Amino acid sequence: MTKETINLNFEVTDFLNKLNHPFIKEIEQLRNCILLADKNLTENIKWNGPNYCFDNEDRITMRIQPPTKQIQLIFHRGAKKQTQPQDKLISNKSKMLVWKENDRAIITFKSLQDIENGKTELTTIVNEWIKAAK
Repeated sequence: MTKETINLNFEVTDFLNKLNHPFIKEIEQLRNCILLADKNLTENIKWNGPNYCFDNEDRITMRIQPPTKQIQLIFHRGAKKQTQPQDKLISNKSKMLVWKENDRAIITFKSLQDIENGKTELTTIVNEWIKAAK
């Protein structure tokens, strides 16, 4: 995995470097995994953490504050409440996904090993979410 293949945002890197977060290795691993999933994803800071957009629309936000014993990825369709789809936005049956609404789900990681073990599944979920959340 080389930095050239990943669209890392300097402002996000700078933000994270200044945080001195206890889970920085996990955060960096998730950044890489998300950005490698789709080259069209862009990264910024929103809601006090790394946020990922597709076509300038917020789709995935990393919950890193306050520092706890976990990192969460929130899959959503942006900040504004939208009409709920009839069914879950994606049909992925992953046990990693905890659904909050039909268009909002959370994945929780408690260790680097969790991220390593779920990397393939996470890549699939990211791609399915991006396609469905339009």
